[in-house]
Amino acid sequence: MSYSKESKYLLQIQKTVGRAVNRYDMIRAGDRVAVGVSGGKDSIVLLESLAARRRWIPIYYDICAIHINVKNITRELNRDFYADFCDTLNISFHYRSIEVDLARDPKKTVCFVCAWHRRKELFNCTKELNCRRLALGHHMDDALETLLLNMTFNGAISAMPPKLSMFGGEFDIIRPLILLHEKDVERYARIRGFPIEKSQCPYGDRTRREDMKRIIGELARMNRKARRNLFAAMSNIHREYLPPE
Repeated sequence: MSYSKESKYLLQIQKTVGRAVNRYDMIRAGDRVAVGVSGGKDSIVLLESLAARRRWIPIYYDICAIHINVKNITRELNRDFYADFCDTLNISFHYRSIEVDLARDPKKTVCFVCAWHRRKELFNCTKELNCRRLALGHHMDDALETLLLNMTFNGAISAMPPKLSMFGGEFDIIRPLILLHEKDVERYARIRGFPIEKSQCPYGDRTRREDMKRIIGELARMNRKARRNLFAAMSNIHREYLPPE
């Protein structure tokens, strides 16, 4: 069987996702894996890649997709598309709606309050569905932007680990796209022709993260391996050359 250039690329991306799953011990036989679905390119590529992986490995794991809708935020998921898409992949689809008092804490930004409540409901749903893993669609660029944000504004070296135990081991957050660049995910979604939801949130404010994205782009223009090197640096710390804690 011959494969087109595009088909080979899709397979390459799916194998990279599989490599991340194996390298960081994200999923084991018999696991029930929840996938947080936002409607963007990252989560839909994650869904398809995790489902495709089940076809060529000797173990089976169950997958369910979860979307948390905030009623008083203008951002609506194409529910019919996702329900049909998940059905073709043998994935159960769960849609939850919540209301959030966005003005309850004036000291917090609306984005922070909304994200906090959505994440809380996502965690609750994950536990209710008896899932041991919660897969999120963060890729390498997301992790690097978070690293630079924390270093610049919080004075801390902290990012997005590939795997993180939550609530004393009730479940693990996993990030199977962590070895992919954002452009890899964008190209995959474009080849597949996925309908990508555009954020219509009137409170959206990603200025600082966009600044970090531009900085990473500048570094990559100086050295095409900059992203990989920055990511590797988080696991290659020479403490003897750093100030004491």
